[in-house]
Amino acid sequence: MAEDIRIWKIGENDNLQEIKRSQLNLEERIEKWIEEDVSIISEDLLVIGRQIETDFGGVIDLLCLNRMGDMVIIELKRDKTPREITAQILDYASWVKELSNERITEIANQYLKDRGPLEEAFKRKFGEELPDILNEHHKMLIVASEIDSSSERIINYLSDTYGVNINAITFHYFIDENGNEFLARIFLIEPKEVDYRTQTKTSSKRKPPLSYDELRESAERAGVIKLYEHILDKLSDCFDGKQTTRSSIAFYGILEGSRKCIFSLLPGESDPVNGLKFQIYMPRMAQYLGVDEETVKSWLPENKKKWKYYENAPPDMSGYEGYFKNIDEIN
Repeated sequence: MAEDIRIWKIGENDNLQEIKRSQLNLEERIEKWIEEDVSIISEDLLVIGRQIETDFGGVIDLLCLNRMGDMVIIELKRDKTPREITAQILDYASWVKELSNERITEIANQYLKDRGPLEEAFKRKFGEELPDILNEHHKMLIVASEIDSSSERIINYLSDTYGVNINAITFHYFIDENGNEFLARIFLIEPKEVDYRTQTKTSSKRKPPLSYDELRESAERAGVIKLYEHILDKLSDCFDGKQTTRSSIAFYGILEGSRKCIFSLLPGESDPVNGLKFQIYMPRMAQYLGVDEETVKSWLPENKKKWKYYENAPPDMSGYEGYFKNIDEIN
């Protein structure tokens, strides 16, 4: 990393005046700056949590999502030693790796409050729908006013040798004679190089959604293939579109200008005894069809129970999950 970052002000008659670098209380302000405008790190990030407590007793400074739905851990170095900061962020990553969609959504909605829910905040930020699968991969960023040579060696070793997606960012602070403040950002490793190392040096590849053939095979293995094909054919003309995920085929509709999942079939979680599993967002279905929720409920099979996408989900992300046992239960 280039440490000798220098800035000059171009004055009258093209005279250059160097702006001196300062260490004035910088790290006390960095976290606030990043939270308020995370684009100083990357425009491809949405902050979804601050000071997040892990199950291991740690506290993550900032937690973000990128456009792909990957988690990004941001940790400030402060007064930690090289051993402490790298061990700490790796420990946090071991916790983040296991977070489910539901837990991520819960963390985000608690943080976003009236700027949420997560799916709406994500669409405002990136102009596209929240991915069905979150946290397939995660990244680690150490932020500091300066990075010592030992930390540099550790980060480069993890990235270059094992393809760990870890990087460091330094912010250099300058102030001129009039009190004007300036900030310069430097990455230890070019972000594209970090991603390249991760892709080429590890066996971890982004898993694509299941294909329609793979979902059909899941239904066949579960012993519900005839039911699956019948319902799939019937529902395909009832919605604005459908797409596959890693576990389901999701039917969506356009509601208030946004594409939202309304109904899903989960052949991989089905079986011959119970039947073909489904999940339905009741408020969305009622709104989409222009009927009340009781009417929608009357169309569902008897084998069902109340369901929420996650524990504290907003009303439109709740409904029922259950099983279609036979074709006669399909209206």
